[in-house]
Amino acid sequence: MRRLARWGRVEWGLLYVTVRRPLLKRRLAAVPMTVGAVCLTAVLQIVQNQSWGYRLVQNAGAVRAEEPLWLGLLRTPLSLFVPALDLPVWGALAQILFVFGVAEICLGRRRTLTVAYVATLAGTLYARVGIALGPGHPLGLPVSDAQVVDTGPSAAVVGLAVCLGWRYGAYATAGAVAAAMATEVLVKENLAGKEHLAALVGVAVLCGMPALRHRLRRGHRRSGRRAGSGLPPIQS
Repeated sequence: MRRLARWGRVEWGLLYVTVRRPLLKRRLAAVPMTVGAVCLTAVLQIVQNQSWGYRLVQNAGAVRAEEPLWLGLLRTPLSLFVPALDLPVWGALAQILFVFGVAEICLGRRRTLTVAYVATLAGTLYARVGIALGPGHPLGLPVSDAQVVDTGPSAAVVGLAVCLGWRYGAYATAGAVAAAMATEVLVKENLAGKEHLAALVGVAVLCGMPALRHRLRRGHRRSGRRAGSGLPPIQS
C-alpha cells in the first residue's frame, strides 16, 4: 500500500499541488471556461434530443467527412461540445469537468483551447484522409464512415489528458491513455477510435514543438560558442 501511495505521489503529485490551491481558494470560479463548456455541452445535449432541435445542432456543430472541408472547419469549434447521441451524456460531462478543469488551471485557458482544438481538428482531417485512402490501406477507412459524425468532446479530452501527463511528469498516465486508445481500435475498429489516435498524434506534435525548438536553439548556441573560440564545429 505504501509503495502504491509513493507511486501516486510521484505520478500525480505535481498535478495535485498545482490544482489544489486554486480550487480550495476559488472553487468553481477557478475554472470558468470549464464550467461554461460543461453547461454548453449539457444544453446542446438537451436541444439535440428535441424534435425541433436535432437538425439545429447538427447544422451548427456536427462534422462529417462527406461535407465540404470549409463547412467542417467552420463547425469544428462547436463540435468539441456536441456529445454523441448513442453515449450517456453524463460521461462526457464528467470528462469535460475533470480534464478541462485540470487543464484550465495547469495550462491556462488559451493553451487548453488550443490543445483541444488541435486534437479535434486532427481527428476531423484524418477522417477525410482515411476515406480517401480507402479500406485497403492500413490507415484507410470505409466510404460509409464519411456519413458518421466526428467524435465530439472525446478527442479533445484524450488530447488534453496526454498533454497534461507529458507536461507534468505523469508519464504512466499518459501512456495508459494512449494504450487504451490503441486497444479501442484493436477491439472495436471504428471511426471514433482512429480519430482518437489521430488526436494523440496531433497533440504529440504540438507538445513536441517547444522541446524541438529548445534543442535547436541550444545547438545553435553551442555551435556559436565553438565558432567564437576558434574550435572546429562538432561533427555529427
